[in-house]
Amino acid sequence: MARSGFVALVTGVIFGVGLTLSGMVEPLKVVGFLDVAGAWDPTLGLVMGGALAVTGLAFPVILRRGRPLWAEAFSLPTRQDLDARLVAGSLLFGIGWGLGGFCPGPALASLALGASGSWVFVAAMAAGMLLHRLVFEGRRETARK
Repeated sequence: MARSGFVALVTGVIFGVGLTLSGMVEPLKVVGFLDVAGAWDPTLGLVMGGALAVTGLAFPVILRRGRPLWAEAFSLPTRQDLDARLVAGSLLFGIGWGLGGFCPGPALASLALGASGSWVFVAAMAAGMLLHRLVFEGRRETARK
């Protein structure tokens, strides 16, 4: 495994352990956070706030390095516009997150815990990614010819 692949694996494991320790792999945490009119559970917001604070402080410092430790350059998004695909994808993500109680990171971490609902979610997520690839990547290939 290349060094960057190893770093990605270690980073993913650390992320998964953090999600597990914070309880964010529990779908009921997500549902509780979204239930603002009932038994609201603010812990997901606290986890998100902590992540945003660390990112907000660390990101400018890291970008001053000029390049990552194990890559030639930073891979940063260049588009700044909103289009229909981004909005539709965001809506689908939010609906899936609200209904299933999982988003991709916690769902993958839940697989390691053997949570049965995570298997269904990850299978549906993989099917959606495959469908996207078949529909949209096929259109790009056709447009290039």
